[in-house]
Amino acid sequence: MRRAYSVETVRAAEAALMKRVPEGALMQRAAAGLAAACGDLLRRTGRVYGSRVLLLVGGGDNGGDALYAGARLARRGAGVRALLVSPDRAHAGGLAAFLAAGGRVADGPDGLGGLDLVVDGITGIGGRGGLREDAVALLRAVTRKHGRTPVIAVDLPSGVEADSGEVHGEAVRADATVTFGTYKPGHLIDPAAEHAGALRLVDIGLGPELPEPPDLEALQYADVAALLPVPGAESDKYSRGVVGVVAGSERYPGAAVLAVSGALHGGAGAVRYVGPGADAVIARFPETLVHAGPPSKAGRVQAWVIGPGLGDGRWAEEAVADVLGADVPVLVDADGLRLLDPETVRTRTAATVLTPHAGEAAALLGVAREEVEAGRLAAVRELAARYRATVLLKGSTTLVAEARDTPVRVNPTGTGWLATAGSGDVLSGLTGSLLAAGLAPRDAASVGAYLHGLAARHGSDGAPVSAQDVANGIPAAWRDVRAG
Repeated sequence: MRRAYSVETVRAAEAALMKRVPEGALMQRAAAGLAAACGDLLRRTGRVYGSRVLLLVGGGDNGGDALYAGARLARRGAGVRALLVSPDRAHAGGLAAFLAAGGRVADGPDGLGGLDLVVDGITGIGGRGGLREDAVALLRAVTRKHGRTPVIAVDLPSGVEADSGEVHGEAVRADATVTFGTYKPGHLIDPAAEHAGALRLVDIGLGPELPEPPDLEALQYADVAALLPVPGAESDKYSRGVVGVVAGSERYPGAAVLAVSGALHGGAGAVRYVGPGADAVIARFPETLVHAGPPSKAGRVQAWVIGPGLGDGRWAEEAVADVLGADVPVLVDADGLRLLDPETVRTRTAATVLTPHAGEAAALLGVAREEVEAGRLAAVRELAARYRATVLLKGSTTLVAEARDTPVRVNPTGTGWLATAGSGDVLSGLTGSLLAAGLAPRDAASVGAYLHGLAARHGSDGAPVSAQDVANGIPAAWRDVRAG
């Protein structure tokens, strides 16, 4: 599992560790890991000896990491030059070591010639509010002349917010980021994550100093495999979980089909469908149990999914109220999010999972969509707290938050191919099946998002996919996870 901590927590852990190690040891460990990563990248296209490396150096420890790493590369025969954003604030020890190793300070961005690698050491995890004007000017000049040169960021791409994943103004776009001790939220959450490229974590001995729990976590294959509900020899359809689906309308019958498809492919023992799309559902999935409604009269379920393609009108409103009155976990998506009563959600005794995209989240919070997209972490936390629910905020990086004080989960398997009509309906059905199987709400949402992303990759194989392709890819994703 990838675990991420806030800057404040990282700083406290570093301070505790520095009391037990020689002065400067942490910076040397970081520099060694950074230099090794630079060397690995340079060897992919050539070799370290004779390569041409440019350091973009800000003040403080981040610039010091870059300078000490540059010194190590220079001693291995690389031609390393440094552009100092603020020469009077450059790390004194790092600059001395860099010059002693044969590194050179460049007068400016002109006349640098060809480059094999750019190292971004302008600002570190403590940067706030975007890059200053002098750094922006330097970055633009280098990018204009060397835009195709690979970039490695030191700890975090300069200009992004470490704690929130927000990006204010211009920021470095790195091909890879080398971070130290632990991941930070900005490595995992868009839009900052889009700037980070491939991540490489360097162990500097910080682990024992980091508290529990982390601020964020991202499940990996082994974590998801441990959570998957796998039937045993004595299992039956009820012990595997019966999920009820209330979805679709005369205008959107396909939403019903897709939600049921996600539930069936997601391992539900049985699916009960309630809604006007029964004929379309039965035509596609004859094993589905259908009922005219209301949902409370449909029969036994372990969880409900309501909302995809439900539309407006009296029947939809009454169905949402009926389902929210059930004493089982309920997932609310799409139109159901518009029709729910906030106080009813807050006072439910059974679990509630809300699955908005950015626009729906903005409506639930009463803010502009742009505010949600720019501050996804803050938005998902606020939604979970305000509605006392588990919230799955869909997007380029899907986030899962609870009302209680647990780490926000970040899904690492998202892909742009999921931006297709009906994909969210499949996710709702899939996650509902996991709720019905007995997974805790945060686990069901996290595993559902993980499998959903893998399924899209299976369905696409690099080509466009439909929502039904995503649903059909779920069993293959399941097998992948179990195989490790």
